[in-house]
Amino acid sequence: MLNNKIPPIIVVLFFAVLMAIIAHYSVIDFTTFIFYVAVILLSIGCIFCIAGVVSFRFAKTTVNPGKPDQASALVTTGVYKISRNPMYVGFAFILAGWGVWLTSLWALLCVLGFICYLTWFQIIPEERALLKIFGQGYSDYKSRVKRWL
Repeated sequence: MLNNKIPPIIVVLFFAVLMAIIAHYSVIDFTTFIFYVAVILLSIGCIFCIAGVVSFRFAKTTVNPGKPDQASALVTTGVYKISRNPMYVGFAFILAGWGVWLTSLWALLCVLGFICYLTWFQIIPEERALLKIFGQGYSDYKSRVKRWL
């Protein structure tokens, strides 16, 4: 059973709004460099998210983070060789890009909050469910690939 009843995309939106509020009160001068950094981080995030979804689709398993018990395949190829949670890594990069765009170091700290929240309330319960479903195969995968990066 998952501890988190809130879909991860809602958590991303919550932290994005929190970052915007913080940035409103702590703005730095905007430069072209900041724009490019934000675009690069956003692009990396989108690539991770898309690669994760595509890998799940190819494996014909669920992408629904609220129902890890419906997983029909353990995906360990592609982007899943780099991270056990590439979609969440992607969300973190997107939030980091948003924080850079907002030009607020304080807002960027929310990325850490997002990572901690998602680890505790989403990823750890998902891992418990996947261990029940895939047993030693998942345990071996966990020992080879890091949770985030």
